[in-house]
Amino acid sequence: MDSLGDGNHTAVTEFILLGLTNDPVLRIILYMIILCIYLVTISGNLSTIILIRISSQLHHPMYFFLSHLAFADMGYSSSVTPNMLVNFLVETNTISYHGCAIQLGSVVFFGSTEFFLLAAMAYDRFVAICNPLLYSTKMSTQVCVQLLAASYVGGFLNACSFTICFYSLLFCGPNRVNHFFCDFAPLVELSCSDISVPAVVPSFTSGFVTVVTLFVIAISYIYILITVLKMRSTKGYHKAFSTCMSHLTVVTLFYGTIIFIYMMPKSSFSTDQNKAVSVLYMVVIPMLNPLIYSLRNSEIKGALKRALC
Repeated sequence: MDSLGDGNHTAVTEFILLGLTNDPVLRIILYMIILCIYLVTISGNLSTIILIRISSQLHHPMYFFLSHLAFADMGYSSSVTPNMLVNFLVETNTISYHGCAIQLGSVVFFGSTEFFLLAAMAYDRFVAICNPLLYSTKMSTQVCVQLLAASYVGGFLNACSFTICFYSLLFCGPNRVNHFFCDFAPLVELSCSDISVPAVVPSFTSGFVTVVTLFVIAISYIYILITVLKMRSTKGYHKAFSTCMSHLTVVTLFYGTIIFIYMMPKSSFSTDQNKAVSVLYMVVIPMLNPLIYSLRNSEIKGALKRALC
């Protein structure tokens, strides 16, 4: 720790991540499980990206967004999982002050980008089912690129709000973060400065991203449901249902866990429960996304068979 100007306090230059557990046997078990999950996550999402790039049958807006969703999943998981694995193997896992800021910013960036991409994919499904004759116009290459750029810019701006607020906090004493990564909430608890503004701004920006993207998804699926109910063809009904089911499953898993952990009253669940849910949406769900899309999507399965042959 370095001395501050007044000489009465010390400035924290590194943080100690307490991780998931102190039990040595459980640490080894969790290390093996999470390592396997991480390897499946990287290989599954990377395979999805490569398959979409090399298969001309998958050069459609839906798979264009899916490839970037797979990239966001890899970045999201990689922001946390490698450091978590190190935490299982060392007695004391430390992370530098600036390293903590980078980890926090990357988690928020990829997580927020995924919110926007899921909203863009819902809009794509809405246009495909409700306005099929105008699909090529409304989801042109230019529109897709604009939606993609808006997703990354939105994620970057939200990450900037968290990072700026982190640097505005003053840490002059305890540096033990009761989590397996540099989450913003436990960092705020360690701050010895005024947290009224730094604690509110990230909550507002992340809440805004969540509400806006969830609103877009909800409106899109309401219109999709109305259109599907009007269909007289059973074949058309099942086709519309199958094209939306994978996306709806991913949305339910991702938004469900995020809303649960950030919207539930803090008094209603413990820190250990918080960590467990965080592992679910930061480690497990990025692994499940490519599996959900590959198992429930006939076009991806067909492209995979052709690529293997």
